[in-house]
Amino acid sequence: MLRERQPLGGLENELETGMWFETEVRKTHRLLRPVDALLIIDAQQGLLDGEAAIPNARVVVDRIAALLAAARSAEALIVYLQNDGVPGTIDEPETTGWYFHPRVAPKPDEVVLRKTHDDGFDGTELEKVLARKHITRIAVVGVLSEMCVSATVRSALKRGIEVVLVHDAHGTYNLDDIPSSIVSRVAENALGDEVELANAALVTFSRSTGKNAVT
Repeated sequence: MLRERQPLGGLENELETGMWFETEVRKTHRLLRPVDALLIIDAQQGLLDGEAAIPNARVVVDRIAALLAAARSAEALIVYLQNDGVPGTIDEPETTGWYFHPRVAPKPDEVVLRKTHDDGFDGTELEKVLARKHITRIAVVGVLSEMCVSATVRSALKRGIEVVLVHDAHGTYNLDDIPSSIVSRVAENALGDEVELANAALVTFSRSTGKNAVT
């Protein structure tokens, strides 16, 4: 969701030594249990293509595409969140930037939920979709790290859903003089120990025939 971005209040000291960053990176190398579903947040053209794209858009798209292929092969549930931006923003509905990036666009039988808030559970059917399919463990990817991704992850954790945030498949913009990669890492750190971090190559999906059908 594009709006005025807030400072990373209280976390500036984390940037001074880089110690927490090294710890989080090491966590991505542990073995993970498979996830039940893939949640893709705002993988829209305005954010991932063209002049307004996030700095690491190509890498994020590559990683999401790889995870999509794995999830589809396992017939795991795939849910897309699509942000409806306000008039004049790059994700304003029915503008070019609002549509999904073509490399990671949904298939006709995959779930797409439109939203207007950072939290993907707020005002959508996301909780019902996951509950109906008995989903208890999800992988989360997309943009923006410190906004819609963080808000949705926090909301999932509050609902008792286990979350694997895919370390190399989410991204954001630079924040003033702070590089986007650091903003994303600070956002990860702020989520605390409940969230699991993993590189895309380590994420696997439980095979569950029929979970992806819309009912």
